Amino acid sequence: MNFEDFNLSEKTLYAINEKGFEKPTPVQKRVIPILLNKEKNLIVQAKTGTGKTAAFGIPLIELLESKGYVQAIILTPTRELALQVSEEINSLKRKRLKILPVYGGQSISRQIEHLKRGVDIVVGTPGRILDHLERKTIDLSKVEYFILDEADEMLDMGFIDDVEKILKSTSDEKIFLMFSATIPRRIIDLAKKYIKNYEVIKIADKQLTTNLTEQIYIELNENDKFEALCRIIDVEDDFYGMVFCRTKVEVDNVSSKLIERGYDAEALHGDFSQYQRERVLKKFKEKRINILVATDVAARGIDISGLTHVINYSIPLNPEHYVHRVGRTGRAGREGVAITFVTPKEYRQLFRIKKFSKAKIKEGKIPSVEQIIRAKSERIKSELLKEEKKLPNIYYNLADELLKKTNPREVIAKLLNMSFKSLNPEKYEKVLPPKENEVVRLFIAKGKQAGLTKKDLVRFIVEKTNISPKVISDVVVLDKFSFITVPYKEAEIILSIFKKRGRRSLISKAKERN
Repeated sequence: MNFEDFNLSEKTLYAINEKGFEKPTPVQKRVIPILLNKEKNLIVQAKTGTGKTAAFGIPLIELLESKGYVQAIILTPTRELALQVSEEINSLKRKRLKILPVYGGQSISRQIEHLKRGVDIVVGTPGRILDHLERKTIDLSKVEYFILDEADEMLDMGFIDDVEKILKSTSDEKIFLMFSATIPRRIIDLAKKYIKNYEVIKIADKQLTTNLTEQIYIELNENDKFEALCRIIDVEDDFYGMVFCRTKVEVDNVSSKLIERGYDAEALHGDFSQYQRERVLKKFKEKRINILVATDVAARGIDISGLTHVINYSIPLNPEHYVHRVGRTGRAGREGVAITFVTPKEYRQLFRIKKFSKAKIKEGKIPSVEQIIRAKSERIKSELLKEEKKLPNIYYNLADELLKKTNPREVIAKLLNMSFKSLNPEKYEKVLPPKENEVVRLFIAKGKQAGLTKKDLVRFIVEKTNISPKVISDVVVLDKFSFITVPYKEAEIILSIFKKRGRRSLISKAKERN
């Protein structure tokens, strides 16, 4: 089946082609026709990495016209996902539809201004949408499509009550679509209460990340990423991989610096025309370049086998992107390596990716200069000692002349220097380990009145997070709340585990002390 089989408009098909989508995924094959025909409400069991966003995004783009009021609302459990879904749908549209991400932590007055001017599709988190409903700054009475993304995650985070309140503000005349990795009883109860004539679609579970892919994360400082990338490329015998960046600017910057250093690299992002895109991909497929630096959007739909590496230069904001990226290695029975760069402040996101993908991501190290020189030396020896056809006589004659005039060892050393400049250790810059003294102060919403002692607090956190008690310092237990200090890495783990459930989180980052 192709996208053309859905009888989509030329504009939508053009947008799909521009994004590089080749064939619909299983969830897209099942959902798109039903949503286009407005046949029934759907509960779809599908995991992250199955192409869910396009499954509902394509029909919305196809069916809706700009009317100046909210016609579709998409609820997501996190602000990161709200932003990602909004960007994905925006990248598909070729008409004047206004799409607005609405989440906490963003200026509410700016959101109100956009809503007043008229918005067609709202992508938001339950808490902030409820806030707008209470302020009467959003009207959902004319909503035609209500989409609940990652419903089981909403349930885990305590948002289902908020979702019910939002549902009550919409009319009965709407199409309801729910995506969930699992379908617990509460999800079915919610569906029975608010919608009729629904179908449950289960997409066959597949392993999110291949066993053929070795997955590694490397902890480093932000300004050491480029040096780490060069070292990883240089230590490999035959590097052929994709480097993923979060923004177009970063793609241009990284690819330019690689080219300046002499690597065969090219960039690929959303600003490229179809002709430019095809030209770059042709060069990469034919291995005339061995490094492709790209954004997630630009890389969608690319099917290139034989990649040895995927490098997450920027850790993806959404676990679905991680799955897409990593799935590009380890194809056709070949082993591949996926390496993710993680700064100390990004451990919460790494923890979230591990949870969603259920992947075993091991800690790795940046290759040392000694390792690289040793690996390159072995490759040079192997190449020079390889049996080959006899060379033209001019080379042997020149060799005889040189050996008569100077020391053989000196001649070989000079030739190696001329031919293999990359053996010079001075090419590599010093890489410093992430600062171990960078710490975070955390606020705990319980204190002495709840019977808490310093010892109890440390034991509680250790039991819940499995971090070492040795990293917890400066413990203060007051009447109604407490404080602890931990390194960035452990802080991100703690905040991930004690993530927001409902309106208030037990543990959060403390406000800066004056």
